[in-house]
Amino acid sequence: MTAVIVGVLYIIGTVSGILSLVVTRNLLAGEDFLTRIAANPSQLNLGAFFVLLMGLSLTAMPVFLYPLFKKKNEALALGMVVFRGPLEGSTYILMVVSWLLLGVFSKEVTAVGAEAASLQVIGNVLLQAKDIMGPVLTIVFIIGAMLLYTLFYLTKLIPRWLSGWGLIGAVFYVAVDLLKLFGLNLHLDMLYIPLAVQEMAMALWLIIKGFNQTALDELLTDKHSV
Repeated sequence: MTAVIVGVLYIIGTVSGILSLVVTRNLLAGEDFLTRIAANPSQLNLGAFFVLLMGLSLTAMPVFLYPLFKKKNEALALGMVVFRGPLEGSTYILMVVSWLLLGVFSKEVTAVGAEAASLQVIGNVLLQAKDIMGPVLTIVFIIGAMLLYTLFYLTKLIPRWLSGWGLIGAVFYVAVDLLKLFGLNLHLDMLYIPLAVQEMAMALWLIIKGFNQTALDELLTDKHSV
């Protein structure tokens, strides 16, 4: 049941993240984004809802895995919970708040019209905050993900080729956002794909196959785990 819950949470989180991008892709582009937001407030709110749903799903996942992982290595398990839980979750919440504030400023800009220069500046700052939080979120997410896949690798609850795939994909993933953080956008977004595919493959494996029963029995009876 734990494996199924974790797999379902992964799928909900990933699908919600994709839907948030689809819903807001054209809304937040261009210089007149505040005007478009004011004309389509429900579209922005829907995108923010999907981000919140993604955050809640992904940050709930480590809660279900911690009781198992702590039997192998409590320090790594606690680190996974911290990075994939409150740290990652708070970043999603900040992103949602910045989007909702954009909706508020868009209404003010529409109301005051030509006198809205200062509001436009604030709106630009809020929009750029999303771009700034992206790399920060990635770093927090990747640290948590590497702890997660390391624990999966150590416990053998899923095949080691699957957890190893996650570790390699995480390296590619963080490399792209580190370059963006330092202003080097080399258009390497394709390097996100290995980890994205791995997460869906792992989610389906957990739902269909569950945990390796032999590894699970060993984990639950091993009194020498640290």
